[in-house]
Amino acid sequence: MTEIVSIASEIQEPRTLAKEERLLGSLAALDSVLVAFSGGADSAYLAWAAHRALGPRALAVTAVSPSFSAYDREQAEIVVRQTGMRHECIETREFENPLYVANQADRCYHCKDELFHRMEQLARERGVSALAYGINADDTHDFRPGHRAAAEHQVLAPLLDASLGKAEVRWLSRRASLPTWDRPASACLSSRVPYGTPVTPEILSRIERGERELRRLGFRQFRVRDHGRLARIEIAPDEMGRALAPEMLRQFVEAFKPLGYDYVTLDLEGYRQGSLNAELRKEPRP
Repeated sequence: MTEIVSIASEIQEPRTLAKEERLLGSLAALDSVLVAFSGGADSAYLAWAAHRALGPRALAVTAVSPSFSAYDREQAEIVVRQTGMRHECIETREFENPLYVANQADRCYHCKDELFHRMEQLARERGVSALAYGINADDTHDFRPGHRAAAEHQVLAPLLDASLGKAEVRWLSRRASLPTWDRPASACLSSRVPYGTPVTPEILSRIERGERELRRLGFRQFRVRDHGRLARIEIAPDEMGRALAPEMLRQFVEAFKPLGYDYVTLDLEGYRQGSLNAELRKEPRP
């Protein structure tokens, strides 16, 4: 997979191990912590590090809502079983917030605001002293309104504070035998809907079923972008050759039209993170 193949060449081992020691030391200095845990590479590594540093005083917390796919929940449970970390699921209700449903550029802020609000409630109930989430040093280069919510709720960013980037997190995860070390980047289902189109559980269910079909067809890194009557499928560049085969194109159509899409398209630029954010960077048209 494109995002993974160059990890070894990017890593300076002594420096990366020193960053991990800094991370573990900062976590061990906490009395206790709740870690926001989605099952992705970053949050899984942070939850593992907190478990290693604090043992039962660390609790991984997974938010469950229509924007969190069943597949992602399964992946999170695999990590929990393999590591033995303490783990709980909590319900978040971002869909009760009209500012979230409106799906403007700050949607992620409202999502994280709800998540951290619910985690604060749980922390008060359990007497936990700190909250943490898995933003890494590379994430600051993209549009991340959720980081503002973290600052407002005083949520710690231990990976960022240790200057750990994405490749380093994956390398250290592989070293720790975490199954997420090479897991493709994942984001909530709402990130597949263009800004300005209201997000609904019905739309997200359709996207989730579409991505389940792509997984069934053997693809690994992809997104289904929902444009109303049109499904825009993004496939990783190293998998594009197979996607472009006439028989595979036919299977895309057969899989997606029953979901309610009138048009099924394959994005020739392929998968790229934050492709919908490109609209935010465009100059207004005269």
